Amino acid sequence: MSDDTLETYIRQLLESHQGPKVQVAWQGGEPTLMQLAFFRRAVELVERHRRPGQLIEHSIQTNGTLLDDDWCRFFKQHRFLVGLSVDGPRELHDRYRVDRLGQGTFSRVLQGWLHLRRHGVEFNILCTIHAANQQHGRAIYRFLRDELDARWIQFIPIVERIGGQTIPTDDQDQRLPSEKTRPLYTQSGSMVTRRSVDPAQYGQFLVDVFEEWVRNDVGRVFVQQFDVALEACFGRHLLCVHAPECGYGPALEYNGDLYCCDHYVEPNFLLGNIHQTHMLALVAGERQRAFGQHKLTSLSSKCRQCALLQWCNGGCPKDRFVPSPEGDADQNYLCPGYVRFFSHAQPAMQCMVDLLQRGRPAPGVMAWMAQRDAAGGPYQACSCGSGRKFRFCHGARAPASPFEGSGCHFNGNRDGDSAAVRVRDDKQG
Repeated sequence: MSDDTLETYIRQLLESHQGPKVQVAWQGGEPTLMQLAFFRRAVELVERHRRPGQLIEHSIQTNGTLLDDDWCRFFKQHRFLVGLSVDGPRELHDRYRVDRLGQGTFSRVLQGWLHLRRHGVEFNILCTIHAANQQHGRAIYRFLRDELDARWIQFIPIVERIGGQTIPTDDQDQRLPSEKTRPLYTQSGSMVTRRSVDPAQYGQFLVDVFEEWVRNDVGRVFVQQFDVALEACFGRHLLCVHAPECGYGPALEYNGDLYCCDHYVEPNFLLGNIHQTHMLALVAGERQRAFGQHKLTSLSSKCRQCALLQWCNGGCPKDRFVPSPEGDADQNYLCPGYVRFFSHAQPAMQCMVDLLQRGRPAPGVMAWMAQRDAAGGPYQACSCGSGRKFRFCHGARAPASPFEGSGCHFNGNRDGDSAAVRVRDDKQG
C-alpha cells in the first residue's frame, strides 16, 4: 500500500464515522510483513486527521511469528488489541500453520505470545477449526485457557469451497498446495477441500468447549460464539455471521479497491476505488445495501421455518452452497453444526437470560449446572453426547488433555509483564 493510499484510507475512514469511536483494523495475509514503519506512519496519520473527541481503537490480526520487543512496545504505546492466531497445541497448530518450507510455526508463535505478555499488550486468540483439530475441542480450549492464559477466544470454522477443477490441487498435499495449478480462489463450487471442517463435528467441537466453559469459566473467559448466542436471546446481533443482514465488514485492498466483504474479495463484489469515490459513498451505496440484504431475502423456506432462526439467521452467505430439500435456495454447509450447538446450548442460555432479567450476573449459571449435575449423579451419561459417564468426561475426573505439556510452562505468577515463561520446544503428547 502506497503512502498516498494509506493517507486517503485513514482520512476517509475518520470522516465516515459520525460517532466518537472509530476502529482501525489490519489483517492480511500477514500484516506484520509490512514492517513496523508502516504502522507507525498509520498511527501518525490517524493523529493528524482525527477530529476532536474521536476515540481510536487500533487492532491487528497476526500469526505472531514476527513479533518482537519493538512490535510489542509499539502495540502497548498505542493500545493496540492484537488478535493472535493459534490453532491449539503444537501437534494441532503445526498441521496447517506452516512456513514456506513446510515447517511448523508453533515455536515462533509462542515466542510472539511471550513478547505480548512481557509488554502487557491486550490480546485475544483466534483459533481456526479444521479437519486436523476438529475432534479436540476441550483439549484446545484448555490449552488456550490454561497454557496461553487467554481470556478472549474466537473459533473460526474453515470452509474452503471448491469446484471440480481444484480437486487435483487439493489432493496433492494438504499443507502445501501447488501454486502452479491453483486458480484464483472464489466463492464458488459445491465441494470443500479435505482441510475443511466437517459440519456436524464443528457443532460437536463447540458443544465440547461449551460444556467446559459453562461449568467453570462464565464471566472469566469470553468465547465469541457463546457471547453471540446469549446476545441473540435479547434480539441483539453483534457478529455479522449470525445477524439477519450482513455487509458490515468491507475490505480494502492495497491499491484502494474496496470490496463488499473480506470473504468476497473478487471481481463481482468490487464496490469501487477510494481514489475515485469516497469510502462513505461506496459503503452507503445501493450495491452494498443490496449485498447485505441479500442474506435475509435469500433464506430458504427450511431456514425461515427453523426454530433456531433467531440464533443462526442462516449463517454466513459464503457457506450457503448445499441444496435445500425444497430446492428453493441453498442451505449453509455448517447447518448441522449450528443445529447441534444452538439446540444443545438453549437450556443454559435460558438460565442466563433468566438471571440477567432478574438483575443477577450470568455466572450464576455455573451453580445451576452444578445442581443439575448433582441431581443426575456422577455416572449419568455426560450431556456433551460423548457416550461416556459424566464423572469421566466433563465431570470431576475429566481426562487430561492428550497434548498436555506440549506448549508452554509457567513459572511463578501469571501477571502480565512479570510472568516468567519458558517456551518448550520438545514434543510431548
